[in-house]
Amino acid sequence: MKLFIPRETDPDETRAAVLPQHVRQLKDWGWEIQIESGLGERVPVPDSAYEEAGAALISHRREGYASADVIFRVRVSDKEEVALMKPGALHISFFDPFRQPDLVDSFAQARVTAISMELIPRITVAQKMDALSSQASLAGYVAVILAAERINRVFPMMMTPAGTLAAVRVLVIGAGVAGLQAIATARRLGARVEAYDVRPEVEEQVKSLGARFLKIDLGQVGSTPDGYAKQLTEEQLQRQREAMKRFCSHADVLITTAQVFGRRAPLIVTEEMLLAMRPGSIVVDLAVESGGNVEGIRPGSEVEKNGVLLLGLRNLPGRVPYHASQVYGSNLSAMLGHLYDREKGHLRIDLQDQITGRCVVTHGGQVVNPLLKEG
Repeated sequence: MKLFIPRETDPDETRAAVLPQHVRQLKDWGWEIQIESGLGERVPVPDSAYEEAGAALISHRREGYASADVIFRVRVSDKEEVALMKPGALHISFFDPFRQPDLVDSFAQARVTAISMELIPRITVAQKMDALSSQASLAGYVAVILAAERINRVFPMMMTPAGTLAAVRVLVIGAGVAGLQAIATARRLGARVEAYDVRPEVEEQVKSLGARFLKIDLGQVGSTPDGYAKQLTEEQLQRQREAMKRFCSHADVLITTAQVFGRRAPLIVTEEMLLAMRPGSIVVDLAVESGGNVEGIRPGSEVEKNGVLLLGLRNLPGRVPYHASQVYGSNLSAMLGHLYDREKGHLRIDLQDQITGRCVVTHGGQVVNPLLKEG
């Protein structure tokens, strides 16, 4: 069977869907691998490294799409490319299907089976496939490194002959995978770290990393079965914002990571809160590509307001593209391994399977994902 990996065309995308090490693994499974020239150019990994690992190099993606049984991507292909794929092909990538209904329809009409890596369930048996978590962890790390590089002071407390330098105070909003990695990274750099999350069950994890867990009485809150925070009511959001203003006023670095599954990211940090922050402070919004947690921050922006630097940079995992590609390629390989029957040499798309049934968006010419059908 043939696997095709085209290069990414988004100008902000530096990751590759696989590295040579993944090519070697998949070749051992019996797959014929084709890659588009320039696949790893921005990682950087040269074409020759992929060829040495056993991949065949092609110059035109049309050729790869036409013959591929499986396509790996980082970002989802567009409608024009979907039309080039043969019926029955399997396309695996980040997708965001809730906000791209026309693209979902294109996959269904082309009779291409589309898997969204965002929909991999967060259960123990699917951990090796959980690309959201692998990329979010890197984003949390990068957010802290960016803040440390740009801030006008050092992170750790230092005792010097000229006096004591106070540790930077870091506030992390959202203690999911990205938030916890941001906490751990900031602590390693010596910062004084505080964190807030609407889910009280994450308090123990925050404390285990050496950070202080901030509490706001919001009444009844909870999580979805996949571990995402549930949508807050307007009253809960207002109570949260009043307390957040106090928290933000003490922070030198503010990192927001809060996202709600299948919806726009909640607006948590308002302009009023930003005005309460000290000049020289830095805000990094990891949720900017899904709507943003911070008022006034836009995707791809880096602006200063009232002395506070607001970072809304896209694709933070792509700032460490080698390791981001390494873990993402492993996630894709694990997903394919789950679907591929090596003995019979074919794919099995079992929609009753606890993993497959939740991440397949289209199959057999239909939209089959229950979450999308409900929507």
